[in-house]
Amino acid sequence: MKQHKKIVVLVINCLQGGGAERVVLTLGQGFYELGYEVHILRFKPLVEYDLGPNLNYHVLRFKPYKLIPGSERRDRIFARAVDKYVSQNIGQPDIVLSNLDRADSILSNSKLPNIFYVIHNTVSLLYKFNKTSAADDLKSKMINIYSKHPCICVSKGAEKDFIKSFGDITPTIAIHNPIDRDGIKKQADAFVPDYQNYIIHVGSFKDAKRHDLLVKAYAQTDQSMPLLLLGQGKHKSETEQLVKELNLEEKVVFLGFCENPFPYIKNAQFKILTSDWEGFALVIAEALVLGTPVISTNCPSGPSELLPENNLMPMGDIDAIAEKMRQAMNNPQKFHASFDEKLLPAQIAAEYVGFAHSVNTKS
Repeated sequence: MKQHKKIVVLVINCLQGGGAERVVLTLGQGFYELGYEVHILRFKPLVEYDLGPNLNYHVLRFKPYKLIPGSERRDRIFARAVDKYVSQNIGQPDIVLSNLDRADSILSNSKLPNIFYVIHNTVSLLYKFNKTSAADDLKSKMINIYSKHPCICVSKGAEKDFIKSFGDITPTIAIHNPIDRDGIKKQADAFVPDYQNYIIHVGSFKDAKRHDLLVKAYAQTDQSMPLLLLGQGKHKSETEQLVKELNLEEKVVFLGFCENPFPYIKNAQFKILTSDWEGFALVIAEALVLGTPVISTNCPSGPSELLPENNLMPMGDIDAIAEKMRQAMNNPQKFHASFDEKLLPAQIAAEYVGFAHSVNTKS
């Protein structure tokens, strides 16, 4: 008799752009390697990634449900549609992984078994809990959602912040993001950049990434290596303006969005991150795969779990960042760090399975 394959369903709003979307596909591959039948369910058809042949892809469009008045009622009705779709088109899942707030909100109303939330961010910083007057309302809404199912946080820092923000509302664990080492190495050889002896920063121009600090710190060095900025986003024009004011137009290169950043990372002298917060800091682990040295601010979650202390610098401190950049420009190899094979997709998927098992045996 043919043994029934275990089923995992990963749910996310769409597969466009960000790191969480890529993590979902890599994690799916990890489950496939463990022998699972893997289904990715999204609510918008948008895709910006190559969809590998080993996973099954589904779209259940949320858009028609937007006409239903009241967001909570809408989510409840759509959750019923999700449950029906899964039972008719996928079967009984052994694990359901919900990714990012749209999916989390909907699956808090689902009757599917074995739902787990994947927390991709440092929630208090992302949602500015300390800075907005509406934070208390938002917090109680989120507690209502996240108390329903166990949570898997992508770093120890993110887990600590989650518990500090919401209290001990549900079982949690920290499991790092999976890294597709072989895929990254292959993509890194796709082309050779037109630049040499450069510093690279990869990340969208948004609050967390602090391009302003990066550019100001770079201005304090001798600029003997050009600084390449890869990404796009709302603070890009401000950053371009800052580069002009500091007379760095000859030295700072805006590369825009690049579908495959890995050749730029592989060929850089070193990679820099000046963020105020990260969930896991995927870009650090990806640089380590390619043997590229990395320096990073020691923001609350991610970097210190991936890099030795020598590679870290204080957050928000332009002088300290400039000093670390000077050291790295003089001797990049001093900031080389090794890639941890525990981050390979099948190993990370196995940690998810272990946590799911432990939660189910307790309950």
